[in-house]
Amino acid sequence: MNAFAAKHPASKAPLDAWYRVARNAQWRNIIDVRQVYSAADLVGICTVFNIAGNKYRLVTHIKYARQAIYIRHVLTHPEYSRGKWKNECDC
Repeated sequence: MNAFAAKHPASKAPLDAWYRVARNAQWRNIIDVRQVYSAADLVGICTVFNIAGNKYRLVTHIKYARQAIYIRHVLTHPEYSRGKWKNECDC
């Protein structure tokens, strides 16, 4: 996330805010995630978060049983829309 924020400085504060929430979350499933992030979407096995009013997309894999979140991609909205990330990810 830091490398992405260095290239896209406007993403830093929203990504940090997401990280603070996610780090302390006790999500058990997508329903719990959507109580905090109503626009979170499942794409295959990945959970995609809209960041900064949908300017950026954060693609994660959440292992609920382990309470672990793996960040797969941080993308601008146009990068996400092109869909190339789907070929580079196990999502």
